[in-house]
Amino acid sequence: MPHIAVLGAGITGVTTAFHLHQRGFDVTVYDRQRYPAMETSFANGGQLSASNAEVWTTLGTVLKGLKWMLQAEAPLLVNPRPSWHKVSWMAQFLGNIPNYRRNTIKSARLAIAARPFLSEMADRAGVDFDLEKRGILHVYREVGALHHARKVTGLLAEAGLHRQELTGDEVRARDAALTGPFVGGFWTESDMTGDIHKFTVGVARWLERQGVVLRLGHEITDLRRGGDQVHVNDQAFDGIVVCAGVASRWMARALGDHVNIYPVKGYSITVNLNDQTSQGAAPWVSLLDDEAKIVTSRLGPDRLRIAGTAEFNGENRDIRADRIAPLVRWSETMFPDVSTQDVTPWAGLRPMMPSMMPKVGRGRHPQVFYNTGHGHLGWTLSGATADMIGHVVAGAYRPTAQPVTMGTSRPA
Repeated sequence: MPHIAVLGAGITGVTTAFHLHQRGFDVTVYDRQRYPAMETSFANGGQLSASNAEVWTTLGTVLKGLKWMLQAEAPLLVNPRPSWHKVSWMAQFLGNIPNYRRNTIKSARLAIAARPFLSEMADRAGVDFDLEKRGILHVYREVGALHHARKVTGLLAEAGLHRQELTGDEVRARDAALTGPFVGGFWTESDMTGDIHKFTVGVARWLERQGVVLRLGHEITDLRRGGDQVHVNDQAFDGIVVCAGVASRWMARALGDHVNIYPVKGYSITVNLNDQTSQGAAPWVSLLDDEAKIVTSRLGPDRLRIAGTAEFNGENRDIRADRIAPLVRWSETMFPDVSTQDVTPWAGLRPMMPSMMPKVGRGRHPQVFYNTGHGHLGWTLSGATADMIGHVVAGAYRPTAQPVTMGTSRPA
């Protein structure tokens, strides 16, 4: 039975370990943190959102980035200090603008395909992760933004995703908590929300009970390939899958590959709904305020997750007060009866490829594989990409590996 190391115990690493285990591999998962899902998979926006599959590689994104560059509270913030990594990444980002349409459709198809895989994992592991199947509502205050959303809706429809256009009154009717001056919106009934941290930890602990080895609190200090094996610290493996978020870049370099991931920081706050008034005033429907670039998810009766912003500032995990403050103010403006006295801030680094598409497949060395670079859609895409890499790894080791037993087919 081939022994495969999975590098990273976030959502992509744990879902990858699940699919490899299901295919009969002996699996060991490494992470530098003492517990699973302690970095980018800790406190994201919570949305499983095929409706947010639009990639960012547009001229409009570039122009907004230039406009917002010196505004501390802008949704997209770029540190103007140059670095070769940042410059090379952005050059490749610009080169992917012609692929906007194709990659948006492909991303949406992956998001749709991921849903049943995540559902089956949760069922098998018996994980309660505050799942809410109430859809996701995109809201708009300006006619121009709504017009662009109609174009995006057409691309999503080509991928097989249906979303319904709503008037401003229909938007407000979706949830009693919504009172904003909306000109319209789009409702994606098939989207959902949940706590990524609870899901990842629950599946990881279930895998451990099934015989998967979790080597947590293990910093990787030695990573090299040699012959028909790959070495991680003091142990040799028949193969490895790199699922290490922003650390995947240096790991790929150590293994002879180039995976141009840039760390794009995102922020969130968890508003703890400690009183009945706040619980009643907070929305249950999940929102995406497209102009503010802010999302919400209700995580059970007593938590409201609010997340947003993108910051190009290198591998910096500092939680900046001037980036948290707009999220708190947005909550107070949108939901004035929700108390923000008890708010937990967080920041995480999204591992983004210049194409905005994940790196899933083989490396140069026959025993090296990748499932990384999911950007802002790691939670949404992980079920599908884990199955994809499981299929690739199984193909490399047949006939030793066992056939997959899960009943859902891979995306086309």
